[in-house]
Amino acid sequence: MTSCESRVDGINSKPVWAGNNRMASLLDEAGKLGWILFKALIRFAFMLLNNCVAIPSYCLYLIALQPLRIMDSHTFWQIEGLMFKWLLAMVSSWGWVAGYTVTEWGDDVKPISEEEAMVIVNHQATGDVCTLMMCLQDKGMVVRKMMWLMDHVFKYTNFGLVSLIHGDFFIRQGKAHRDKQLVYLKDHLDRFYYSRERKWIVLFPEGGFLRKRRETSQAFAKKNELPHLTHVTLPRLGATQVILKTLGPQQENGTLGAGDASATTGPTVGSKSRGLQWVVDVTIGYPKARPMDIQTWIFGYRQPTVTHVHYRIYPIKDVPMETEALTDWLYQRFVEKEELLAHFYKTGAFPPVHGQTEAVSRPMILDPMWLCAVQTGAFASGYMWYSLLQHAYCWFF
Repeated sequence: MTSCESRVDGINSKPVWAGNNRMASLLDEAGKLGWILFKALIRFAFMLLNNCVAIPSYCLYLIALQPLRIMDSHTFWQIEGLMFKWLLAMVSSWGWVAGYTVTEWGDDVKPISEEEAMVIVNHQATGDVCTLMMCLQDKGMVVRKMMWLMDHVFKYTNFGLVSLIHGDFFIRQGKAHRDKQLVYLKDHLDRFYYSRERKWIVLFPEGGFLRKRRETSQAFAKKNELPHLTHVTLPRLGATQVILKTLGPQQENGTLGAGDASATTGPTVGSKSRGLQWVVDVTIGYPKARPMDIQTWIFGYRQPTVTHVHYRIYPIKDVPMETEALTDWLYQRFVEKEELLAHFYKTGAFPPVHGQTEAVSRPMILDPMWLCAVQTGAFASGYMWYSLLQHAYCWFF
């Protein structure tokens, strides 16, 4: 073979090797994609089955317990709260199995878990609710005795019926509905908050997802010379003010008092409450500012992710009640959230709590045995109710 032929063969062989490498890379990527799709399909089938056994079981148990509700409503709502916590643990397990965990920062909220509190949270995506369901599982009685304020769209999800029974409130957004919705909210709180012995009430004051409200919020801020926010939006006052006026303790000089343990707050005769004692300011941060949505929790296609949750606690007596002062106070909370998230996205950690030199994080741990027990109970209940209804059908027909 001549030297010229050797050079030609050498030149022609390079594209063959490059083509083989590209083919191997494409096959590898196709294999990974196939595995993700297969895993997503398995997860979706499991969760569909999970919902089909757990949610009807929850409803059927409560139907069967209606005589108890008439005779002893306290015990009835205690049982309902326990089952509600199990359902939220079921949702938490979907994320936990996929490697979606939570690290907590800031104040420790466990010591106030038995006291009444309003929880304000920034809202980036549907996964915020799932994150809260997970990180509140180890906070004592909180999950069993909490009320959620959510967008009315959630009423039409798989958990909508459960939330309706539990007594959560679905609020419609938009100027056309705003005033009427606030009247409905006050009526809802009067009827259900104390009669069902609720302790914590959770709301998202921004009134929508960050990606949907950011541009409008920034335009409003510019027009009214308010702070320019990027990681959160300016909150809306309405629902917060209704909750504070309806559930807060007696006002003292334009602020909410500390409350009196012997005072009866709310419409339920004989129920003793000091009213709201705390505001828990919750800030949720996602790595690289990539929010997690409910689809991610269901299909599990994102790599294991740690969501970071920061808590700050304010005594209710520090919260002003006059409209202008309360607006300023609420705006300031979201300016602080902006600073917290800016620091988090820059460093990967939230800054230290006031008075501390170093930030301390706490991994939120769920017991795998507890999650397995919840899932086992859900499927066992589904099988039991299926057998009972099948026998009843055969008996009558």
